[in-house]
Amino acid sequence: MNDIWQTILLGIIEGISEFLPISSTGHLLIAEHWMGEKSETFNIFIQLGAVLAVCLIYKERVSSFFFLWKNKEKIPYFLKLGLAFFITALLGLWVKKMGWELPKDLGPVIIAIFGGAFWIYFVEKVSCRNQSFVEDISWLTAIAVGVSQVVAGVLPGFSRSAATILMAVLFGVSRPAATEFAFLLGIPTMFAASLFSWVEQTNFLKVPPTDPPLTLFLGFFVSAIVAFIAVKWLLSFIQTHTFIPFVWYRVGLGLILLMIFAIEWKSH
Repeated sequence: MNDIWQTILLGIIEGISEFLPISSTGHLLIAEHWMGEKSETFNIFIQLGAVLAVCLIYKERVSSFFFLWKNKEKIPYFLKLGLAFFITALLGLWVKKMGWELPKDLGPVIIAIFGGAFWIYFVEKVSCRNQSFVEDISWLTAIAVGVSQVVAGVLPGFSRSAATILMAVLFGVSRPAATEFAFLLGIPTMFAASLFSWVEQTNFLKVPPTDPPLTLFLGFFVSAIVAFIAVKWLLSFIQTHTFIPFVWYRVGLGLILLMIFAIEWKSH
């Protein structure tokens, strides 16, 4: 495939899947299985494009955190985000120290796709009995969301968004409030993860990226534009819908992948 079209396609995949509860890492691993692997630098650029989209959508919320002395009522919320991020960072570093790496084959990804479908279905069925959702994020919810973010990180295909949003919903938080907290938490988490990965794997201070600048910035902007549209759509969708449709998408995707691998296995 032409490199430009491959870049655009991967940017679209990242933009759609990063904040929807369908797993961007899982979808990128699936795409790269047939199109070939891209560099870590490229993956970082398209991920940061998606982060930029969320920063723009929540620009007022994010900017208010820089002026907490004027908005003291927002301090508890900011501290809860900080707690969730601290837990994510601490456990994430521990997982890396234990030697965790992304899987080289798609078997674990397919399992995580089905696992994520079960998780969403389970939470939605439990939460449908709740007639009094709250808008406030408790300290316990912040801790649980931080832990769930790490769990999703070691299970590519599970989805960070699915893990964090649905964990908050399981604790009685409304879907819009849970989604906002998860997305705001994703901003520092993804920035930190990208920076850590870049320093660890690319050694960019000594070895400049080998990717053409056009490839990097095209992927970045495509991902940012598509993610902006996808997040805007999701925020509107959850006002009147549950996450159940994503269960059926995951099940369908998992079954298709199983059939493809069965055919490939027979052909060999």
